[in-house]
Amino acid sequence: MVSLCRAGCDVTKQSKHDADLAAYRELIAAKSRYDYAAGFDCNAQWPHLFQFQSDIVRWGLRRGRAAFFEDTGLGKTRQQVTIGNEVLAHVGNESSFLIAAPLVVARQTIEEAKTFGVDVRYVRNQDEVRPGISITNYERLDAFDMSRFAGIALDESSILKNGDGKTRNRLIESCQCVPYRAAFTATPAPNDLDELGNHAEWLGVMTLAEMRAMFFTHGGENGETQKWVLKGHARQAFWHWVCQWAVMVRRPSDLGYSDDGYVLPPLDMRNHIIAATAEQAKAQGKLFAEPAKGLTEQRKAKRATLDERIAMAANLANETNEQFIVWCELNPEASAATKLINGAVEVKGNDSPEEKADRLMAFARGDIRVLVTKPKIAAMGMNFQRSHRQIWVGATDSWEKFYQGIRRQQRFGQQNTVRVDVISSELDGIVLGNLQRKQADADKMADEISAVTMQYVRANVKSVSRNVSIYNPTKPMMIPSWLVSQP
Repeated sequence: MVSLCRAGCDVTKQSKHDADLAAYRELIAAKSRYDYAAGFDCNAQWPHLFQFQSDIVRWGLRRGRAAFFEDTGLGKTRQQVTIGNEVLAHVGNESSFLIAAPLVVARQTIEEAKTFGVDVRYVRNQDEVRPGISITNYERLDAFDMSRFAGIALDESSILKNGDGKTRNRLIESCQCVPYRAAFTATPAPNDLDELGNHAEWLGVMTLAEMRAMFFTHGGENGETQKWVLKGHARQAFWHWVCQWAVMVRRPSDLGYSDDGYVLPPLDMRNHIIAATAEQAKAQGKLFAEPAKGLTEQRKAKRATLDERIAMAANLANETNEQFIVWCELNPEASAATKLINGAVEVKGNDSPEEKADRLMAFARGDIRVLVTKPKIAAMGMNFQRSHRQIWVGATDSWEKFYQGIRRQQRFGQQNTVRVDVISSELDGIVLGNLQRKQADADKMADEISAVTMQYVRANVKSVSRNVSIYNPTKPMMIPSWLVSQP
């Protein structure tokens, strides 16, 4: 009798255990959320697109919400306008599609869309919006009601990283109601993977906080706890996750296509280093001048060598009648360069948006010989391949600014070798070395995911799993006797 009772108790315990296990599995399954593709299949043909561009657009339309990390000159403008057109055809031509872009890029988009028969209208507020594709600049987005758009595309979507926290949060919050979303920018910066997290959050795939918790850990090369670094064992899983909702392309061959017509022109990089003076060493209290350390010292070093750097830049620009871009970091650099260089026109931060656009477009047409400006004003999105010479009056710590500035001229379709003269001083330290290291990191990052990207874009994927760590318990938990409550 005792043994029968004990057996009955064991069966009851096992049943309770099975029920608890089933309930726990249901809880875990509920946490494995899926972000189903919000798009649609499109079989249209687009004569104005190359085959690789058509396949990317078709994939993006199927996804509904996607990021397009494509290198400069791969036709992002044509792709985003085509996506807007097809979204409107799908939901009804009485709807509206909005493109947000830097002001001057907006003008170039309107002109390029005309070449394949699409009307894109520049608008300043919601009252000016009509059915069709509208484009505006980021500074005016507060004047629009996003709930009234069928779709939105962010041109130069790196603003999700480069903009301040307020800009990022406003874009993410205001666009969540928009069914179709597309983000277009060049390859992300290699030292800031948060840019990917910001894009994922804007698209509604995963929040930045979730991405960090899943794939990253605290600590940098020197153990800095304020930095997030990719977990070593999660590297492959991370890039696979990114490629579910984003495509990263440096050239058509990354997706298995021919690179015919998409070979970058040669780059002629020339470094000019100004020697430090005895006076500068004395000012440091040293026998020999030492490279600047930290942002404050670097700014002091730049100001100390300003005259020499500007004089060298003027000599380089005035020895020929070719077009130049002169990139500056400081206002005094730009002012001095404009005075000394023949035919130079400066585009300043306090110029009105219309003045900036007029001057940048004039340089793009060849009406201005020398453009003097800052990378943060004109290094994103513009096509300046009519020219092929540029001067950096001072080295910059920002790889993205440097890369984007060069790629305004070194683009697919450029017929000349692009010459880049970088003027720095011994006081600038290892700035140029850091830029070269970051470029190598960027190439490595792109190599890591190119194979996955090629495989994924070719597949007809309908949904994206929110990759959460699944815990599937299969063994009963052994509870110590001293934890068992007494009946």
